[in-house]
Amino acid sequence: MIYKTISTLLQKADPELAHSLAIKFLKNSYLPFNLLSNVPSSKLEINILGKNFTNPVGLAAGFDKNAEIYNSIFKLGFSFSEVGTVTPLPQYGNPKPRVFRLMEDEAIINRLGFPSLGMDKVRSTIKNNPPKGILGINIGPNKESISKIEDYLKCFEYFCNLCDYICINISSPNTPNLRDLHEKSKIEELLIAIKLKQKQLNNKTKILLKISPDITSKNITELSNIVLDQKIDGVVLTNTTISRDQKLQNSNQAELGGLSGKPLQQSSNLIIQKFYKSLGTKIPIIGAGGVFDGKSAFDKIKSGASLVQLYTSMVYQGPYVVNKINKELEALLEAEGFESLKDAIGKDCIE
Repeated sequence: MIYKTISTLLQKADPELAHSLAIKFLKNSYLPFNLLSNVPSSKLEINILGKNFTNPVGLAAGFDKNAEIYNSIFKLGFSFSEVGTVTPLPQYGNPKPRVFRLMEDEAIINRLGFPSLGMDKVRSTIKNNPPKGILGINIGPNKESISKIEDYLKCFEYFCNLCDYICINISSPNTPNLRDLHEKSKIEELLIAIKLKQKQLNNKTKILLKISPDITSKNITELSNIVLDQKIDGVVLTNTTISRDQKLQNSNQAELGGLSGKPLQQSSNLIIQKFYKSLGTKIPIIGAGGVFDGKSAFDKIKSGASLVQLYTSMVYQGPYVVNKINKELEALLEAEGFESLKDAIGKDCIE
């Protein structure tokens, strides 16, 4: 098939060049979308965040950084897409090389540092190309920002009327001191400011928080209490990890940056389970980290996620991956006797 050939060629190219080419292929409709998408089973439908998702699989932030291909993503069978991370001002990000494939590990290490065209350009793009599906916008601060909170507030105000949810990214390991916002007093200050801004704007857009996998049990307890207190609408678990506890094979394993892909599967599932035990059904979880097939998606759902996101598997398996996951998910639900996706959420957390 044409998309398998393209995917194979892209994997041999420089990672950032390959990514740029993939964006162009999708943006210009060079792929036969009618061959890639299918209608998922009604068993995979779920109503979360006030929206009806046709299936639980979305594209994670980082792939469509500048909101160029979200409508093409919906054509591939994804039920939602999260663009960004978008920063207030345009910025290049960290010096190249900054993306490294770990082929044997089916993983990627990146230290991109939020390369972004900036909120003006991205806002204009979205206004001129209204989303035809459920769209999230992931926002973050500029590297040289004087006030990270002010940056989040600017982006929130710019985008809150253009999407279905805003995701507050405090979890990238590649922006200096960003993960300090996981500290209790700092995240409280940020979320209080965001909720106040939302009230001033009389806005109802859902607010999500994207969290690092490199946190302690104490962090999880504190963050769970804070998102409940501040009535945050959802959490994304998790971003990339700086941990290298996994047995990695590729020589790029020593590169600095956030690790994504299969090595993150179990650690992100554990974080999801811990949060689910604290949050229960009060706040939905979007699970990310190593979603490559139906089983890895199902494991996240049974760990407590209502939805899942992927990125790295799109790089390694190409645009057909979402349909494969949905077909396998349907079979797994049937095999384990679940009538619907909702029935499976958090089942691994029952003691």
